[in-house]
Amino acid sequence: MSERTLVILKPSAVERKLVGEIIGRLERKGLRLLQARMLKMSKDEAERLYSVHRGKPFYDDLVRTITSGSVIVMIWEGRSAIEVVRRLMGSTDPVKAEPGTIRGDLGLDLTDNLIHASDSVESFEREGRIFFKEEEING
Repeated sequence: MSERTLVILKPSAVERKLVGEIIGRLERKGLRLLQARMLKMSKDEAERLYSVHRGKPFYDDLVRTITSGSVIVMIWEGRSAIEVVRRLMGSTDPVKAEPGTIRGDLGLDLTDNLIHASDSVESFEREGRIFFKEEEING
């Protein structure tokens, strides 16, 4: 079943020049890039993105980290795209992430772990609308 997912390359991925490496991994897995935009995420956008974590001890660090530099927000499509991207990303903590995953091979920090991706269709619907117009999401 083809589905879509939001992927965000965090400031560390941009600063460390890992954008091509990460996009290449997604493409080689057979996913198709539909939309991409580089931007400096506002505090409001970051708070909306991470609203599910509001009130948790790490929430402020998440917001501060993702707004610290340029990010690349993207919509990807493919068979079971959400699950595929989550498996390619690896565990949230790069120390625990399996070798061969993006975070396992390239990640250095728990909070700034290179990449964010939607974890469900519902998350994609909510998160995608923060950065893309309806016709860009479903077009």
